[in-house]
Amino acid sequence: MDMKKTINLKLTAQFSPRFLEIIDESEKHRGHAGYREGGNSHFRVRIAADALDGQSRVQQHRAINECLSEELKEAIHALAIEVIKPEAENA
Repeated sequence: MDMKKTINLKLTAQFSPRFLEIIDESEKHRGHAGYREGGNSHFRVRIAADALDGQSRVQQHRAINECLSEELKEAIHALAIEVIKPEAENA
């Protein structure tokens, strides 16, 4: 199971992002709770999407967590979310 691909497909379908970066940070958590050999457990998402503009940070994170709710229940141990502004897309 390629969780990075699943995250990409679901977030793209839900939010049509202008920018989307998904980073598997699992290896940074080796020896900690939720770590699994082979990764696919700890992710960072950087996203810019019109659908998230104008929402509070809490609303943005809730929307992303809801979109990935099944994966968060079953496969993803940790998800760091960075909703970025358009001018920061190329940073």
